[in-house]
Amino acid sequence: MFDFLEGYDVLGAFWMTVKLTALSAVGSLIWGTLLAAMRVSPVPLMRGFGTAYVNIVRNIPLTVIILFSSLGLADIFGVTLGTDDFKAQGFRLAVLGFVAYTAAFVCEALRSGINTVPVGQAEAARAIGLGFSQTLRLIVLPQAFRSVIGPLANVLIALTKNTTVAAAIGVAEAAALMKTMIENEAQTLLIGAVFAFGFVVLTLPTGLILGWLSKRLAVKR
Repeated sequence: MFDFLEGYDVLGAFWMTVKLTALSAVGSLIWGTLLAAMRVSPVPLMRGFGTAYVNIVRNIPLTVIILFSSLGLADIFGVTLGTDDFKAQGFRLAVLGFVAYTAAFVCEALRSGINTVPVGQAEAARAIGLGFSQTLRLIVLPQAFRSVIGPLANVLIALTKNTTVAAAIGVAEAAALMKTMIENEAQTLLIGAVFAFGFVVLTLPTGLILGWLSKRLAVKR
């Protein structure tokens, strides 16, 4: 029944999806946290940059961002990200595009968590001499992260599914292989079912585990 899978590296394609997701998730968390800090910063320039970045990037289709990463950065501006290998370059540019896009959603999720921290705690921190960065790092962000594990899980699941867009610039992940198999085989429904099941396997445990962590680590008010 599944003879059509012979000759295709399905596991390799999903492993590429996992690598795209993992690297993009780490980069998005770092950049998104910095953006959230900018958005609540007392410095108007930083606050304005953070607000403008989030509002602009969230309203640009992901496909446009990924294509710009490849056609714009690589072909026009000559950005190679340290490699001349076409496949490695496409992978790195895809990660860069996913980070730039997903960080905007991480920022907004984290900013909502920051807003749940009582203002009195920040005022108390300032009263004992802590600066803005110290207050944010030591008091506000630890509580904010604990309160937004659920929303961040949703962002991670969306990122996993969004990696299919990388096929547009030739990254050999799951969606690219599915397209090739549909073109070559006469088993469209089964192929679709196999890849749908693969994404369920990737995303369902993520949602369940992070959902459990969200309840376990929730800040008690």
